[in-house]
Amino acid sequence: MMDSRLTLEKRIEAEIKSYDGLIGIYLDDLHGNVIAVNEDEKFETASTIKTYILAALMDEVNKGNKSLEDMVEFKESHMVDGSGVMCALEPGAVLRVKDVATFMIIVSDNVATNMMIDYLGVETVNKCIEKLGFKDTVLHNPINFELYEHLGTSTPRDYAGVFTRLAGEGLISPEVDERMLEILKKQHYNSMITKDFPPFYMDSDNTDDVMIRVASKSGSMDECRNDGGIVYTPYGPYVIVMFHKNFSDAMYYANHPATVFGAKISRMILDQFIALGGRFLL
Repeated sequence: MMDSRLTLEKRIEAEIKSYDGLIGIYLDDLHGNVIAVNEDEKFETASTIKTYILAALMDEVNKGNKSLEDMVEFKESHMVDGSGVMCALEPGAVLRVKDVATFMIIVSDNVATNMMIDYLGVETVNKCIEKLGFKDTVLHNPINFELYEHLGTSTPRDYAGVFTRLAGEGLISPEVDERMLEILKKQHYNSMITKDFPPFYMDSDNTDDVMIRVASKSGSMDECRNDGGIVYTPYGPYVIVMFHKNFSDAMYYANHPATVFGAKISRMILDQFIALGGRFLL
């Protein structure tokens, strides 16, 4: 029998006591067990807002207002440094909307994000966010580090809601949701979620199949380190969101304390989920 003093919630609580910063957590095993810490605290989104922008695009496509086959031009006004590859190109490149959206997610491309915000409009994105029921989430502006201090605001509860609906009851429509998941599964920067996972689980070269996959979108700025998504295991999927702020070290590096701490929590969740055959709690 499990010792009531060592429940998953209490193990997480014990870790948090020695953490330099504030963390917001939302976990859902999709079997009725939710574990949440500071779940309604508002955090800077950084690049996690790109998941909401993708949802807004897919909603507009679903309604027939936009097309994934539309062509959009990379303009000088879209140029911004930071993550991605398109900042290495010259303005004037023309891409399909679906390719811009893919760049925005899988390499967190900031230029592609500005192209998508320009294509949709900030107001359209925020109307979609509101319509989908994410009451504490807003896109403030395009990405411009010289003009704007913030990019977006959200909560762990709202962000987890995107993924629980993609994994279950539906976000926009079955076809559109599947397309979103296909893109999110290709995301390159899920190191907080997967950093401490046994490589064997995720390596198809040394196993017959990849046992664990992730559909996610992370985000980092000086004031935050965030990650969230769906972890697919042989026992089924679960949703995990971890938002961090108020830490003392703003620098970016692989073993930043927020990333290390988040990875430790994530591994704890994975181990519990596997040990209990697809649940967080018995």
